[in-house]
Amino acid sequence: MSREKFLILLWQTQRWLVNRIFVLAAASLFYACATTQEQSDVIYNPAPQIMPQHIQKIAVEPIVNHTQQFGLEDKLTIKVNSRFLSDGTYKIVSLEEADGAVRGEIGRYIHIPVAYDSNLIATQYKLDVVVKLIFVDKHVNAVLWEEPNLVGTIVYPVSSQPGGMTEEQAREIVWDQISKDILKRTIEGFGAVTGESHRKISPVEPPPSAP
Repeated sequence: MSREKFLILLWQTQRWLVNRIFVLAAASLFYACATTQEQSDVIYNPAPQIMPQHIQKIAVEPIVNHTQQFGLEDKLTIKVNSRFLSDGTYKIVSLEEADGAVRGEIGRYIHIPVAYDSNLIATQYKLDVVVKLIFVDKHVNAVLWEEPNLVGTIVYPVSSQPGGMTEEQAREIVWDQISKDILKRTIEGFGAVTGESHRKISPVEPPPSAP
């Protein structure tokens, strides 16, 4: 074999080895990333904390209202009861008969304008209702879980705008959201719903100043 042919063969062999090493390295990196992702999923996605088996009958205690808005507690209590009754997973009974109880407190009611027309008249509002929620195991008188900042929220145009609504109509949508989340949190366990931090909840802001 001539020296020229030998050098060509050697070059081709080295090139094949380099390509092979690159393919193996890429495959190893892909496998490592996939393994890391699987491990991350295991670490950051814990199994749901399902209700203990002895919890068969539930009571929905009257919601407590800590805001200055009158009557919010009655509407939300009725909506939560209706949601549980329609679902049927747990039997809804009086507090005396219940194995566990849902307790809720309306902590904040924030209703602020978020859009204005040329005359600085509000055309759109945002409504946030913040509820603290706990579930009590009555057999041991202990709190099984807690959601401190469960939020129902809606941004809506005022009734004079196309597709607009009143504040009361917006509340009904929020009650529907919150009652659905309460049911989901009770049945599906931890992670089924997510509360908001205080920083994400709308602050009370004054309307813009006239130019």
